[in-house]
Amino acid sequence: MTKSKQELFLKLYEPIHDKFERFCRARVYGNMEYGDLINETLLVAFEKLDTLKSKDAFLGFLFGISVRILSNNNKKMSESYLTTNQSESDSMHSSNRTELDAEIHFLYKALSELPESHRECLILFEISGFRIKEIAKIQNATEDAIKQRLKRGRKRLSEIMTFESELKTGE
Repeated sequence: MTKSKQELFLKLYEPIHDKFERFCRARVYGNMEYGDLINETLLVAFEKLDTLKSKDAFLGFLFGISVRILSNNNKKMSESYLTTNQSESDSMHSSNRTELDAEIHFLYKALSELPESHRECLILFEISGFRIKEIAKIQNATEDAIKQRLKRGRKRLSEIMTFESELKTGE
């Protein structure tokens, strides 16, 4: 482990830390702790830093690694782990939070129900603040495809959130 590699890694990571943390928080809902995802991603990124082709692509590099880690984690989880007990436990924890925290919890839960491409696109655009052109590059898609994913994702998210709201109020 060379000092210059560590310095380069930190130089690339420090300016994007907040964006990356927001992405991880929104992306992991129900799958693993966001801190674990960040740590695993940074470890892999440091080990594979030599494969990075452009310093400007470092954030996309981290996103790609984190998505693969989540995907691998999801494959390892068995269906028996995702029981109604976990859902009840999640609900109990959210009842102890402030109203804003509860709303964020339900938003992340609703996001987790979206198809992966729509969820990731919405997280990158709405939460992490990326432009459509940047998301197209990260997701290796056209700008029109990204706009369509955002439109469909927002529509489906609205349907999920409306349904959840109706269930809570009993309408």
